[in-house]
Amino acid sequence: MSGFDQESIVYGHIREIPPSETNENLLRSRINRSVILSLPRSFDDEWPYFCSPMFAMPGKDTLEGSYHSRLIYFAASYRAIEQCWAHWLEQFESLLNRMYWTSAVVHLETETRGKHVFHWAAEGATHLPGNSKVSRVACEWERELAFS
Repeated sequence: MSGFDQESIVYGHIREIPPSETNENLLRSRINRSVILSLPRSFDDEWPYFCSPMFAMPGKDTLEGSYHSRLIYFAASYRAIEQCWAHWLEQFESLLNRMYWTSAVVHLETETRGKHVFHWAAEGATHLPGNSKVSRVACEWERELAFS
């Protein structure tokens, strides 16, 4: 079996602004929703790593499904995504750059290279669309050892 036959699982969440009924926060949530819904319905040449069905978003009411933070969840299965992980990260950060958010977490599970967790945090309270300062905080690697 070659490296390209390996399955990779990617999942995580984007933390939106804390919920409130202010017009500004309602508008921000609508913008985030429109960014996700503007993605293709399936993987294509322009966005080969993202499509709108892989995302689950909070309801249109800003307080629906939230205690404090509104979370946009995502998950997908890929064929050896670690082979082109730099491109995946580049497109994810491009997506984040179009949205309002406070933090994001991505889990990468591979059959050959173990598990990795990536973290992003907005500089300041909230990342604003078009603000090119999208800083990746850290990558953690988790290795499973055989239990004897």
